Amino acid sequence: MGSLDGKIAIITGAGSGIGKATALQFADQGASVVLVGRREPPLLQTASEIEKADGTVMVHRADLEEGDAADEVVSATLKRFGRVDILVNNAGHSSRVRSMKYVGIDEWQSVFKVNVEAVYRITQAAVTDMLKRREGTVITVSSVAALTPGLLGGAPYSAAKAASLNMMRGMNSELRAEGIRACAIMPAEVDTPILNNRPLPPNVEARSTMMGADDVADAIVLCAAMPHRTIVSEIVLIPTQPRDTSKDLEAASKIISSDQQF
Repeated sequence: MGSLDGKIAIITGAGSGIGKATALQFADQGASVVLVGRREPPLLQTASEIEKADGTVMVHRADLEEGDAADEVVSATLKRFGRVDILVNNAGHSSRVRSMKYVGIDEWQSVFKVNVEAVYRITQAAVTDMLKRREGTVITVSSVAALTPGLLGGAPYSAAKAASLNMMRGMNSELRAEGIRACAIMPAEVDTPILNNRPLPPNVEARSTMMGADDVADAIVLCAAMPHRTIVSEIVLIPTQPRDTSKDLEAASKIISSDQQF
């Protein structure tokens, strides 16, 4: 018997990295999972792995930068499964231009659309269903950049992740008395495809010191599986082994946007 038997979970960004690792672990623990992402092939690959292990899965392709797409994810889930028990807001991306001096409007807005607006839209839609049963869990993958902003994460990403963290804090203040749990996971460097967008993508040696996607997925499962009387409100995860990021910061300070405003 799994710790999530019978639960219906939506996981965004489920085609790779933390999202995929979380989907596999949720399915292994007995949850029916709805895989959401922009690109269908990676979602289908994740779904295939779940189905081979006799799990229950649904694929829903959606670009969460498009506002109405978030509502459609929840509508499709309700049509298939009848309810939403767990929402994992994992989809997100950072800007290539990291400096406040140089980042352009398009990149800034894109980061906020995915990391803030999409989180708000899909969370609101899911919580509307959860409140009918006075029970539900929303888990958002924020970042240590929300707590310690800087060039490594970049100005847009740091600000957006701080917003998503405060969204979860606000939900607990407002909605926990109505049975809704909000959890924020704040990982430092994790070896996932998002690192390929950095001004200086980490090499194999650098990645070897980082956390793995499964490490963060373990924390997400903990939040979801905890007895409903308890909220794991926030978890900060950092690699045991520190690394020298001076070259990363130097590279990030020099990338200039083609539509810079300064």
